[in-house]
Amino acid sequence: MSGIQNTLYAKFYPPAPPRSMSPLNAFLSGLIISCSIVVVLETEPTIAGPNRHMFVLLDTLFASVFIIEYFVRLWVIGCDPRYSGVIGRIKYMVTPMAVIDLLSIVPFFFVAFSNNFFLVRVARLFRMISLAKFSRYSRAMTEFAEVILSRKSELLLSLGIVFTVLLFASAVMYEVEGVAQPEAFGSIPRALWWGVETLTTVGYGDVYPRTLLGKICCGLTAIAGIGLIAMPTGVVAAAFTETFARMRDQNFDDE
Repeated sequence: MSGIQNTLYAKFYPPAPPRSMSPLNAFLSGLIISCSIVVVLETEPTIAGPNRHMFVLLDTLFASVFIIEYFVRLWVIGCDPRYSGVIGRIKYMVTPMAVIDLLSIVPFFFVAFSNNFFLVRVARLFRMISLAKFSRYSRAMTEFAEVILSRKSELLLSLGIVFTVLLFASAVMYEVEGVAQPEAFGSIPRALWWGVETLTTVGYGDVYPRTLLGKICCGLTAIAGIGLIAMPTGVVAAAFTETFARMRDQNFDDE
């Protein structure tokens, strides 16, 4: 039994994400993609209605495979000294990827046993969290996650600045436009929608200032948004550049 456990552990938990997927991981990846496609198609009544039994069968298939995968992973993880024994497996169950594995199967039970229509709809959409399981199969997604985590302080700082400017601009618009347009700017929460539109330079046109001070504030906010929204993008781009340069140097040293 230990030989099978060690073999499965090597398949499920390679030392590093492989450059090419094993047949097992390729099968699971295909299943994740198929599950997401089914979730999307189930929201279209003209497709889901006539094929209800087929979708039920597919949901049962996906749920069965993901449940088996979860418990097999829970079994073979005992080969890792960090997660051996009962206590070790409990520690593993609260790791991010194990939580994602669990969350990807819980919605199937809501769909199967819940009579609450709203909960069933939410649970069906929540099954798309299985896409997050790709990070353990894809080297690129693993590196992407590492890049984001390596710059989390800078990202949080830039997002904090953006949120502060958004809140301040919305508060100003509440003061200068609240009387003229109470439906759109009658409170700071209402003005926040305008702030998001303007700061991201989307400008849907459904909410816009009418007073002179409001127009000035709107213009300044839009100009500020060009630079502020670019801040997180610049942080991530710089992190990717450093990561790719380091990987290139490592490959050069290996050769």
